[in-house]
Amino acid sequence: MELKDKNTVVTGAANGIGKAIAERFHQQGARVVLADRDQVALDAVAAELNAKRPNSVIALACDLSTEKANAELVENSKKFLGFIDLFFANAGVGVGSDLSTPESVWNTAFDINVHSHRWAVKYLIDDWLAAGHGYFVSTASAAGLLAQIGSAPYSVTKHAALAFAEWLSITYGNRGILVSCLCPQGVNTNMLRSGDRTGAGANSNVVRVAGAVLEPETVAEIVVNTLRDETFLILPHPEVAQYVAKKATEHQRWLAGMRKLQHRVLDI
Repeated sequence: MELKDKNTVVTGAANGIGKAIAERFHQQGARVVLADRDQVALDAVAAELNAKRPNSVIALACDLSTEKANAELVENSKKFLGFIDLFFANAGVGVGSDLSTPESVWNTAFDINVHSHRWAVKYLIDDWLAAGHGYFVSTASAAGLLAQIGSAPYSVTKHAALAFAEWLSITYGNRGILVSCLCPQGVNTNMLRSGDRTGAGANSNVVRVAGAVLEPETVAEIVVNTLRDETFLILPHPEVAQYVAKKATEHQRWLAGMRKLQHRVLDI
């Protein structure tokens, strides 16, 4: 898909990957609805982009942890855009650790990382099927293809996000619905920085140990280029494909390697 003159929605757009993607979409000539919980940050991004191209962006503050909020986001986006050509479900949370994680935290992880995708599509799909086209893009993370050391809720929900995107492509791909899933490793975002530990005896951030940390703008450029080809997997870190291949063909060896990495960074 070429983004010029397309109507797009990007969630998690106040900062990080979402902000960079929204800016890149806009640069390509798209109209953009920015969605996030942080109204102040959203307004700043919208003001900057509208200064370049008036009335091309609006900011909608919302908490996407409920079906009602997702339904309202789709409805209010349509009021501004008309038909939504592309919906980018980028909002996500990195919360929780192990089996001691409270149920409320598990629920939040599922609501934002998985159910918000499902709820958005629930209110997009009828228009898309009637028109014979529409593009759903989600951010799952390399953790959706592999695993996230140190966080069961993140690993499990990102796997589920990838599975939902795959199901969507299988179910509606022959009816004009395009689907892509972004699966990066380390990206220089607030979520990554929150995992950094400092002080004597502190353990390493497992994402930094695992590979290169990219800037959000680099990821956004890769996203735009991949969307042109309408490829399902968007892999800013190409080595992730190699890891997935090893996991599929040498699963026991891959698990042993992950245990070694866990011991290295978390002393478990």
